[in-house]
Amino acid sequence: MDGGLSRDELVRYGRHVSIPEVGVEGQRRLLASSVLIVGAGGLGSPAALYLAAAGVGRIGLVDHDRVELSNLQRQVLYDTDAVGTPKLASARARLAGLNPDVAVETFDARLDSGNAFEILEGWDFVIDGSDNFPTRYLVNDACVMLGTPLAYGAILRFEGQASVFAAHDGPCYRCLFRDPPPPDLVPNCAEAGVLGVLPGIVGSIQANEAIKWLAGIGDTLAGRLLLIDALRMEFRSLDIARDPECVVCGSEPTVTELIDYERFCGGTADGASAGDGSAETEGAMDDFDIDVHELKRRIDAGERFQLVDVREDYEWAICNLEDAGARLVPLATLPEAVESLDASEPLIIHCRSGPRGDRAVEYLRTVGFDNAVNLAGGILAWAEEIDPAMPQY
Repeated sequence: MDGGLSRDELVRYGRHVSIPEVGVEGQRRLLASSVLIVGAGGLGSPAALYLAAAGVGRIGLVDHDRVELSNLQRQVLYDTDAVGTPKLASARARLAGLNPDVAVETFDARLDSGNAFEILEGWDFVIDGSDNFPTRYLVNDACVMLGTPLAYGAILRFEGQASVFAAHDGPCYRCLFRDPPPPDLVPNCAEAGVLGVLPGIVGSIQANEAIKWLAGIGDTLAGRLLLIDALRMEFRSLDIARDPECVVCGSEPTVTELIDYERFCGGTADGASAGDGSAETEGAMDDFDIDVHELKRRIDAGERFQLVDVREDYEWAICNLEDAGARLVPLATLPEAVESLDASEPLIIHCRSGPRGDRAVEYLRTVGFDNAVNLAGGILAWAEEIDPAMPQY
């Protein structure tokens, strides 16, 4: 034994122990620490792997999804054999294989205002690997109220962001983004895409910030926003300050308990799911929606209607409703295609899971298509409820 480390630990973590800034004491601190990762997707995958390899004693994972084939382009916790299985089971096995001395706790749940404190309380550090604004605001607010620092990360196409929020006297996510953007303003990764290696870069940075914080070394990103452009391979850092008027961490906070974050963000998430920025999320049913069972009824009854798919070409190639009469009109080209649509016939729009369809219907109704409706849940709902043999992505 050397300062509380066993011989095996000295060998496993020798490259840490040999760094003067870490040493035996820093490694002991890591072994006694805990990190909760919200979202075991593109960001959570590298973060979990590097934290387990570093010897963080207790790692928690919050996720409720199953592994999909489309995840494997960037979610390195999983392999092809895991497709169709719960993410948490595969993640636990992978981390145990990497470092069996790390305790892994899993939470198969959608994080929301009802369970956030129960899940987030008691951890030394939190990594936010979520893929939607409601969860980001929820995790931020809960961490501020609990006094737990968190590493933030976000990705889209070739661009990423990272910071540390809710640190002592530092800013929180709301200091930088006081209000969420309109739901139709910011595309998600399912629509815009993401370079597969980018979440590896950003998730590793989040793990790096956690390790430095827990070991008590170096300067974290608290008070700074790191901007990453992977296409140009440029990194920029912007100073950000705590806002004294912030509604959560300011001098006189007005938000002192968790709120309805879906309503606050305009319904941009399906119960505050966690992932990596790649999930297109489903909106609530309204007067402009029909469900997949009603669509199937109309198809089976031979009713006349127009079925328009507003996804992209590559998505159509994965799965489509061409046999039901669907035609492909990508959302960006919809204004040009309006003249080819018949305003006198019912018009059913669908996308992957809902949001693009909502935007298409909103536009079509402004140009005279009063009978346009969106297929709630999109083609994913069709695959899940009507045609389980249909590929999902």
